[in-house]
Amino acid sequence: MTHDKTHVGKVIDQATGTAKVGHEWDGIEELDTPLPRWWLWTFYATIAFALVYVVLYPAIPMFHSASTGTLGWTSRGALAGDLDHEKAEHQAVRNAIAATPIEALAANPALQRAAIEGGHAAFKVNCVQCHGSGAAGAKGYPNLNDDDWLWGGDLSAIQQTLVNGIRYPGNDATRASQMPSFGRDGILTAPQVQDVVRFVRVISKQEPAGAASARGAVLFANNCAVCHGAGGEGNRSVGAPKLTDRIWLYGGDRAALTETVTYAHGGVMPAWGGRLDPVTIKMLAVYVHSLGGGEAAPAAPASGAAQ
Repeated sequence: MTHDKTHVGKVIDQATGTAKVGHEWDGIEELDTPLPRWWLWTFYATIAFALVYVVLYPAIPMFHSASTGTLGWTSRGALAGDLDHEKAEHQAVRNAIAATPIEALAANPALQRAAIEGGHAAFKVNCVQCHGSGAAGAKGYPNLNDDDWLWGGDLSAIQQTLVNGIRYPGNDATRASQMPSFGRDGILTAPQVQDVVRFVRVISKQEPAGAASARGAVLFANNCAVCHGAGGEGNRSVGAPKLTDRIWLYGGDRAALTETVTYAHGGVMPAWGGRLDPVTIKMLAVYVHSLGGGEAAPAAPASGAAQ
């Protein structure tokens, strides 16, 4: 009779022929069942893989870094390579946008779409703080979705506004205008300010005409029409808003209009030409123009017309 030396000194389970480990709990004993060979070989393979990985790649922590690995690979290096690849692909598109006049981008739908997407990305980083994530604006910050423009809404006008800003200190080419503080500076008395407010509310179709608005019409003609136009139609050459609609930058109710006429307003927009590259500004202009209120370029004057 032969004896299995692996079971010498061990208690054998009679039903399975497997040695017991000697543990017992409430009559239940544990068998010393050997691990399957496939599991053992898989385990050994993982150990071998780990050893190879430690040699080839960064793996062992040290005081200030980790082992470099014989391949010299790093996750940071891989990321830098991916970013360089993306940058090279994007640069080709940016070069095409740079080489295309802004008015001609619409003739190339793929390039136009790329410019809009790039402009949207730049808008989210630089412009949402004032104009809002949807470009709907807020009190003192214009809504860029409508077709009411202070300085012009065609591509070139938007681009010029972006480059030079509005009333931006230190930029001699910035768009600039200043409304007088009619009430604060004593140009108009408080009752006269109210008459002007009544007239503005009449031409904006917010209340019916009356004696106060009639007096306000005379005051408006003498003090305000030079910028806003005789009928309140606005003047983009000086950034004077249109007063005949119900689109307001600071509010169109009596209290808001009284504050505006009394103290005036003068918002400031940065001159992005000193902060962003020309291609990014061009993409921003295309994006803003695409929001819904963008206008066509003004028609060129006919040959021989008065300049």
